[in-house]
Amino acid sequence: MKIPSMLACVLVAAALMTSVARAAEAFPVSIQVDAAKQVGELKPVWRFFGADEPNYATMKDGQKLLKHLGELKPQQVFFRTHNLLTSGDGTPALKWGSTNIYTEDAQGKPVYDWRVVDLIFDSYVGRGVRPFAQIGFMPQALSTHPEPYRHEWRPGLPYENIITGWAYPPKDYDKWRELVYQWVKHCVERYGKEEVEQWYWEVWNEANGHYWKGTPEEWYKTHDYAIDGVRKALPTAKVGGPHSAGSGGKFMDDFLKHVSSGKNYATGKVGTPTDFLAFHAKGSPVFVDGHVRMGISNHLTAIDRGFGKIAAFTALKDRPIIIGESDPEGCAACQSPQNGYRNGTMYSSYTAASFARKHLLADKHGVNFEGAVTWAFEFEDQPWFAGFRALATNGVDLPVLNVFRMFSKMGGERVATTSSAEVPLDVMVKAGVRERPDVAAFASVEKTKIAVMVWHYHDDDLAGADAAVALKVAGFPADVHGALVTHYGVDEMHSNSYGTWKRMGSPIAPTQEQYAQLEKESQLTTVGDVSAVDVKNGEAALGFALPRQGVSLLVFDWGVGK
Repeated sequence: MKIPSMLACVLVAAALMTSVARAAEAFPVSIQVDAAKQVGELKPVWRFFGADEPNYATMKDGQKLLKHLGELKPQQVFFRTHNLLTSGDGTPALKWGSTNIYTEDAQGKPVYDWRVVDLIFDSYVGRGVRPFAQIGFMPQALSTHPEPYRHEWRPGLPYENIITGWAYPPKDYDKWRELVYQWVKHCVERYGKEEVEQWYWEVWNEANGHYWKGTPEEWYKTHDYAIDGVRKALPTAKVGGPHSAGSGGKFMDDFLKHVSSGKNYATGKVGTPTDFLAFHAKGSPVFVDGHVRMGISNHLTAIDRGFGKIAAFTALKDRPIIIGESDPEGCAACQSPQNGYRNGTMYSSYTAASFARKHLLADKHGVNFEGAVTWAFEFEDQPWFAGFRALATNGVDLPVLNVFRMFSKMGGERVATTSSAEVPLDVMVKAGVRERPDVAAFASVEKTKIAVMVWHYHDDDLAGADAAVALKVAGFPADVHGALVTHYGVDEMHSNSYGTWKRMGSPIAPTQEQYAQLEKESQLTTVGDVSAVDVKNGEAALGFALPRQGVSLLVFDWGVGK
């Protein structure tokens, strides 16, 4: 017998023993769902993704992952990326990308080259994903500070090293507007007016942070000229911003005033077209006492403030809001001990718990919450499970992607849930999940289906007892006396390629057979077989064990065969 196989057997045995021990120590949790008590439309706010590096979308694993994203909700998934206007030869690198969309000839006349950006957008559209088109960054030929231009950043170096000539204002605003006009016009010609009308268009990224080397006023001017270029090419295009770092502070306040009642730099008129508003929100994990401790409080606090700021601005309070980057921390390409949550199920449970609270925060402020961008994609040809914030590694999906597969199975109306072990929203915003775990639920009803997502989350990445969940679901139609239940799970033993890889002995180069197994285990799988449950007086009940940092989705369907 080969040593890796022996090690795998030992790891499997250890995992089973640990599971039995957790189950013996399980603590009881009572969860109630009332499908008759609807609390609002369940918008698919999860269907937005993004990355710094646009060129990975054209590569083998990038295209494979895009296909998986497009399958979640065909033609309704969006992808946002930096560097679509950056100068360069299209070679990808960490925190970098380029399309060479704009250069100038010897006489200073614009030269447009759509080839690379077309490959990127073709990769999206051909796989059921639509562009969330970011107008940035500044082409070298237009930059007021063109040298140095391409950065040489790598993990471990100061983050600010990425800031070079692409982060400066345009030297000619009319040429900048014309570039945007020509690009949008080209997209309409290539993909069709009806398709491009579905896209989002926005200018830059976090201009109140590292990514902008001009003044706020220069950015508002850059924004206005770009939006004017978009609308000249496609008057019905969806445009917005400003994608501030955090809730934006004074920068966001001034932006809201500028676009609603200020003088438009490009047109001289009052205001700037604004179809949606966007800000960013990040958590703040740390490494303490030998383990990762997440900072979900920081993440939710930023969302709370951002929603509150927009809700208080009467002229724009009803605009759709997209949290343009919404993540456990701020750098997908960075590697460090505090980012050790990324490969396993902690990222999965964090995602379930945080998205549920985003809905509650939107309810609290009465805002029009349209989406939240998960800033994670893939990094081509890196070591297996290299520790980046990603959705896949070497073409194999990570556990977190299966939470989005769970989300895709929910729809219709959100319904009321309660749990004996949920951490209240105000406590989680203020202090996170630092004492008892957060075991709570998020549920929906549509036609003949009730879907209940349950998670077992804690900020501290430490072992703990299972939750023994007693789930009661009320609100079935009076004429329903039974349903089929499908139980999907993400935990150490289900829907978890990382767990499988570890049990294989963590091979640095999996064999073809191992790769096939990793692919299989990377998909969303069920916990047991589909089973029948009785429905009496409109209620059903069942129990199950939910491991720490695990996520379950239970789908009750009474329309099968009808």
